[in-house]
Amino acid sequence: MANQNAPSEPGGHLAWPDLPLKAWQDTYATLHLWTQIVGKIRLALTPWVNHSWHVVLYLTTSGLTTSPIPYQDRTFQIDFDFIEHRLVIRTSDGAAQTIPLQPCTVADFYQDVFAALRALDIEVAICKKPNEVAHPIPFDRDREHIAYDAEYAHRCWQVLAQADRVFKAFRARFIGKCSPVHFFWGSFDLAVTRFSGRRAPEHPGGVPNLPDWVVREAYSHEVSSCGFWPGNEAIPFPAFYAYAYPEPPGFPDAPVRPEQAFYSPDLKEFILPYDAVRQADSPDRLLLEFLQSTYEAAADLGHWDRPSLERNISGKEPPFPKT
Repeated sequence: MANQNAPSEPGGHLAWPDLPLKAWQDTYATLHLWTQIVGKIRLALTPWVNHSWHVVLYLTTSGLTTSPIPYQDRTFQIDFDFIEHRLVIRTSDGAAQTIPLQPCTVADFYQDVFAALRALDIEVAICKKPNEVAHPIPFDRDREHIAYDAEYAHRCWQVLAQADRVFKAFRARFIGKCSPVHFFWGSFDLAVTRFSGRRAPEHPGGVPNLPDWVVREAYSHEVSSCGFWPGNEAIPFPAFYAYAYPEPPGFPDAPVRPEQAFYSPDLKEFILPYDAVRQADSPDRLLLEFLQSTYEAAADLGHWDRPSLERNISGKEPPFPKT
């Protein structure tokens, strides 16, 4: 089990742990593929929802969940538990199967998950090719990815849980069409997306190992989106991001906050390093400043009808009556 009482790095907050990409990139790569296997099970059995919102995972008090998945006259749910380090599959009739999360090849994890499903009388088939990775290996043949560092898996979940909490506070300010706060296993990021209500020009596609029609449907309408991901070759550190599609003229030069944020011309996104947030006097306030200012840049430059889309433009939460 991860050491939940481990101190944070100097200048950081215990609830926002250090997550250096180099320290856990092998575990990250393996966990990315494990979440894709579980996510594709939900994809195979869940009715299609706009912008692929039906395939996502959600944060829980111990990890990630599919939420209930329909299967004949039952439902089942698959949960990653990053406190006890186990995968739990539960059905609506009270049955359950548990798989330990430990160093294990993707191929073995795949076999274990489908053996557990069969033991619960659930038969499902998925596409075995990973999505949104540069050099995909079919899950049942992948013996290259095997790492699982429980400490860093736990830290990643802690960061996602903090981001989920702040993203939900940010989402509550918007009364227009808005996604839930959800985890996309294809890109391994937590995201929330606001919509102007207007159609967008057709997206060019080109996401590695993801059908163009999926990308075009996801970006069928104008968006301002933000999220968190642990980093990659382009940004080799964990970071929060924000972008607009279509990107309005002047967006890269918009005066967003805080001062640690910058625009990446390669990614066409604003980036706020995670370390800037976790080392801030108030991580919540710094992150909300980034989310709000990048949204305002997208909405103002894109000529969104902000008064009709926002609950409170000032960003201050209105009082609610006690019940």
